[in-house]
Amino acid sequence: MNNQKQPSYYAIIPATVRYDEELKYAERLFYGEITALIGKEGYCFASNNYFAELYGVIPGTISRWVSHLSKLGYIKVELIRDNNNAIIERRIYITDISCRKIMQDTYKQNSTYPYKQNCLYPMSKKAKDNNINIKIDRFFNYVINNKDEMPKEFENIEQFQEFYTIIERLEFNYTEDMLNTFKKKNIERLKIIIYSIKEMFIRNKGKLLLKATREDFFNVYDSCKNFEDSYKNTENEIKSFFDYYYISIIRKLQAKL
Repeated sequence: MNNQKQPSYYAIIPATVRYDEELKYAERLFYGEITALIGKEGYCFASNNYFAELYGVIPGTISRWVSHLSKLGYIKVELIRDNNNAIIERRIYITDISCRKIMQDTYKQNSTYPYKQNCLYPMSKKAKDNNINIKIDRFFNYVINNKDEMPKEFENIEQFQEFYTIIERLEFNYTEDMLNTFKKKNIERLKIIIYSIKEMFIRNKGKLLLKATREDFFNVYDSCKNFEDSYKNTENEIKSFFDYYYISIIRKLQAKL
């Protein structure tokens, strides 16, 4: 996600939202979270999965909150599609004019707390401002170095070892010494691929992984990256590369079933 940043320290919930009895309390708080994620672009592009993990609910719940806020006129939702009419980004705009003005002023003041992390493989500028890429970096370092606590997505070490067996079968089990010879862009590609395999494993998409080959992951990544590069600095610019890649590799593997 280009320019995706950590949420602002402050969220804005105007009285019209705070006291609207048609809204659940969770929806009112969710509205504030949207305002905290709006940056210079003037909209929030965080995914349902991002919000679902943040609030401990399923993505379908987030979808209903978005629909309800939109129905009541508090937000406007715009869907950005690629040449194949597939959705690659959702933009959420706040409709309250005074609220938008406050958010613009807050952004100009740059009143956020920067994320700091010491990591073996330095994060790109995107990753520093991107919640999902921070998770990708952390998970990659765990897989390569097997240090720190086991990622919370795994129930136990046996489950992680089962996942790692898939990594080994696909020959993505590089060592630290091997990675030291890699170019930065190739390490970034490997990070995305390994995290997508983890997501498929956690989401019980074992049938897809059984059909997957090493070449599938590389070919889809390169295709997605070429598409992203061709649309940089345009209205169709991809804001969540991982989401775009994950959806694309899922479709590729589903076609093989």
